[in-house]
Amino acid sequence: MKYTKTAGEKSTVKLTIDFSKEEWEGAISEAYKRTRGKYSVPGFRKGKAPKPVVENYYGKAVFFDEAFNVLYSKHYPEILLAERENFTPVGEPELSVDDLSDEKVTLTAVVPVKPDVKIGAYKGLDIKKYEYSVTDEEVAKEVNKILDREAKQVDVTDRACAEGDTVNINFSGSVNGEKFAGGTAEEYDLVLGSGSFIPGFESQVEGMKIGEDRDITVRFPADYQAENLRDKDAVFAIHLNSIKGKELPELTDEYVKKHTGSETVADYTAKVKERLEKQAQTRGRDETENAIVEAICKTAECEIPRAMIESEIDKMVQDFSYRLMYQGLKLEDYIKYMGQTMPQFRAQFEEQAHSRVLSQLVIEKIVREEKITAAPEEIDAKIAEQAASVQKTAEEYKKNMDPRQQEYITNDIIITKLFNFLEENNNMTK
Repeated sequence: MKYTKTAGEKSTVKLTIDFSKEEWEGAISEAYKRTRGKYSVPGFRKGKAPKPVVENYYGKAVFFDEAFNVLYSKHYPEILLAERENFTPVGEPELSVDDLSDEKVTLTAVVPVKPDVKIGAYKGLDIKKYEYSVTDEEVAKEVNKILDREAKQVDVTDRACAEGDTVNINFSGSVNGEKFAGGTAEEYDLVLGSGSFIPGFESQVEGMKIGEDRDITVRFPADYQAENLRDKDAVFAIHLNSIKGKELPELTDEYVKKHTGSETVADYTAKVKERLEKQAQTRGRDETENAIVEAICKTAECEIPRAMIESEIDKMVQDFSYRLMYQGLKLEDYIKYMGQTMPQFRAQFEEQAHSRVLSQLVIEKIVREEKITAAPEEIDAKIAEQAASVQKTAEEYKKNMDPRQQEYITNDIIITKLFNFLEENNNMTK
């Protein structure tokens, strides 16, 4: 077997693979062994007819397809291994037969490969840096959440409804004076502030009193599940039947100790504040990193193979499917309910998938350009840190480590160093 490699269009590599007469004949013989059991020839038991007899009865080309599979499955992986330093395949190749004679066979494989990305600049850019603080009000609100565990619902008759109340309402929605499916209900319980209705609905119900009628106007989001309602104004006629509020227990040291394990309200409050500050720090870091990548991607040029986009969409669809499963739903049923086909459903991830792939290619390119690596001592320190978090020594922790864990740790160190480098080398504005 001999092959030549040439650059193709749209981030592909064209492999022209020549097989000798002997290799082709060997593949034909192997194809006969693999498939003879499905051929029936008069005068022979099924699968027992000699190869020349089968070829004479079904035609000379009877074993060709399987013979091509034999050659491809044996030699294509060998070529990829030999070329691993030159290109990285990102999808299955397009195969064709260029020559088929008694003397040789030539196969062509057009392989989609990971493209090189051209970056205009990744230093000296003006980029926003996000930082979030935690207020005492936010801490108090989070602390009081533990009181909900034993909160009692009580009838409210002496005031208007407010956020956190459960209201029982009748509602009837219409667009341009016409009612629509799913827009009408009687005696519906709604927790104000839960976000279970479209934006603007619950906030406009707040302030109503028992027996009051009110018309509210809301706009359906542009990505609303029902296509006929997307980006349209709707009027809902609301009648409020009843209000139930929460009666919370008293926040005391005894209550906190029973429900959280902290000794005092002050101890628990300090822990909550620390947790919220860590979340705020993580949020700020994530949004800053996204801003950095987004700014650099605007300067980047890359011809991304379709296979990479489709692969990323596959991941996104699977993630969406898993989220539905947690809610007891199947993806097929969801798509049917939305009135979509699978291609239409996949199409909505197209832009995001392209952005994700380009971002990853940009990150990989800068890591290579700046020769950012994870030193052995940095990896060991990270392992020791994780081991300590589960009360183990580094040696004990390493014994049960999966190779993928070490790869994750290595990548985490590299990415952290990358973004530290990018923050230091760009104009970051808080």
